[in-house]
Amino acid sequence: MTSVFEVENIRCGGCANTITKALKENGFEEVSVDLSCEPRKVTVLIADEAQLAQFKVILRSLGYPLTGQERGFTENTVLKAKSFVSCAIGKIN
Repeated sequence: MTSVFEVENIRCGGCANTITKALKENGFEEVSVDLSCEPRKVTVLIADEAQLAQFKVILRSLGYPLTGQERGFTENTVLKAKSFVSCAIGKIN
């Protein structure tokens, strides 16, 4: 089923490129990132609960947590730093 998720720390096309590439490399289909609204939205085809869990792990590992997930100051800072690196990589690729 196609699902839409609000995701934090997405700022530009570099971020979108990184997210799209990482998800497609892990077998996700129909991935798109909407940069025209705030909060940013990622649309993806999710087959089951296991794939949903994998989706969340991939995004978080890149520094892009889902909106509304609770975290402390330190974790939030680490995620923002990861997203800056992911963004830069997405701009290069």
